[in-house]
Amino acid sequence: MSIYRFESPLIRGVMIKRNSQFTATVEVDGQQFVAHIPTTNRIGDVENKNLPCLLSFHDDPKRKLKYDIEAVLLSDDDNWIGINQILSNRLVEHFFREHELDQIVSDFDDIQREVKLGISKLDFKVGDTYLEVKTPLTTINVKYGANIRTLPPKPFSSTDRMVKHVNELAESLKEHERAVFLQVYQYCITERKERLRSTHFEEVSRTIREASEGGVEFWEVQMDFRPEGVAMHSVMKSEDL
Repeated sequence: MSIYRFESPLIRGVMIKRNSQFTATVEVDGQQFVAHIPTTNRIGDVENKNLPCLLSFHDDPKRKLKYDIEAVLLSDDDNWIGINQILSNRLVEHFFREHELDQIVSDFDDIQREVKLGISKLDFKVGDTYLEVKTPLTTINVKYGANIRTLPPKPFSSTDRMVKHVNELAESLKEHERAVFLQVYQYCITERKERLRSTHFEEVSRTIREASEGGVEFWEVQMDFRPEGVAMHSVMKSEDL
């Protein structure tokens, strides 16, 4: 089993409070500062206060904020929840190259990033397989710890344009080509929960069903996220469509 290793081990801290979509006040070794949140999405239905977190440090003079929050802890174990959606693509490429995703695609000579097909641009083309990556964060499928406070669910708007594109692509695939919709959970699922419904839930559900009927495959991977790096936990066909 290979591990995607961070350049330096992540730093443990506490997310004191979320200030905006992009920033939060964190505390590390008694010092407080503002860190960047690399996702604009909500993090489940939890109150983003006093959450243990893992941070990466970036010594770039062009950056205003030197730290990114890479993961939070919502359970009573060490099942860290990775929240950096950009990281998901790097993880997927790494594990393809290490042949830990051979269940999805095993016969390939090259991996291409951001590939155009029709009117859409997909994250990857692995051999003859077009692949789009999504990192679901609106519902966190873990058993929350005793100190985690939840909030009443709020309606959120999402048309899932990428899912629509995959549906369109199903009809434009050439012979021997495949299309895969890959959900990346940067954690181990311990409790399956009902997904929060967006204001366009019915439209999105219909789009997914039509995409599946059109030949698009739906897969999911779960990962073991640690301060030192990330390892693959499981690969399977998605049942939650």
